[in-house]
Amino acid sequence: MKRRGLLLSMLLLVVAIIFIITACSNSDQKKDNSKEEETNTEEASDNNEAEENEDSNHEEEKEQVVKQVEVEYEINENSSVIPVNDADENVVLLTIDDAPDKYALEMANTLKDLDANAIFFVNGHFLNTDEQKETLKKIHEMGFEIGNHTMTHANLTKIDEQTQRQEIVSLSDLIEEVIGERPKFFRAPHGANTDYSRELVKKEKMILMNWTYGYDYFAPYQDAEKLKKAMISGEGPEVGEEYSLLKPGANLLMHDREWTNAAMADIVIGLRDKGYTMVNPRAIKTIE
Repeated sequence: MKRRGLLLSMLLLVVAIIFIITACSNSDQKKDNSKEEETNTEEASDNNEAEENEDSNHEEEKEQVVKQVEVEYEINENSSVIPVNDADENVVLLTIDDAPDKYALEMANTLKDLDANAIFFVNGHFLNTDEQKETLKKIHEMGFEIGNHTMTHANLTKIDEQTQRQEIVSLSDLIEEVIGERPKFFRAPHGANTDYSRELVKKEKMILMNWTYGYDYFAPYQDAEKLKKAMISGEGPEVGEEYSLLKPGANLLMHDREWTNAAMADIVIGLRDKGYTMVNPRAIKTIE
């Protein structure tokens, strides 16, 4: 009997010990769960705060973009840049035709380093390969406006209306495919427009422009040093321009050429030394 009583006591003791251990384990588990819940709550709070900060940053970026594209200028019938809303009149517009051939990306990098704006007018025959399209995309992503300069650089006065439409609209379609937006500016090759092209460009919601002066397509100025002097002074005596064409609002024509690329930085610096700012094309009034 004594042995049985002893065994029963030991059994009860073991059961009690197991019960205590289980209770402690459950208590610890509850504490761990509670800590994990607190941690998750803190992480969720941190994530929400980070998202709020990110949204706030995006809003600030949007506000900056809005400020950058505020309309301050328009293009007149002579292709000059005219200030509106009391904007600075001492500006010039840099434009680069026949892009992206061989030097457009390098020219864009030079302009970007100098914080100078420009319009790159592109031809469709320079967008045949994936590499060329990627080059155009990079130029656009750097913040430069992309303009339409026809598909094959055709003289619009020498082709019929259907071909003119193909030259203009098909290139706008291609540009949109590459950069995600249609061009807002149009320049005809050789500056040669027709009544039909003018009307079509307007329907396509593009601003038609020619230029005030440009020299890099004349043989005497296919030299970086001579071109630099001509673009900064506005004078081209070797092609009959004895007097300066540089004035507030001048629309400067350049091309994707080796000598223009070499002179680009000096041209920008020289114009700034004369008190001119390179106008942001996104601040020019377009057709909505």
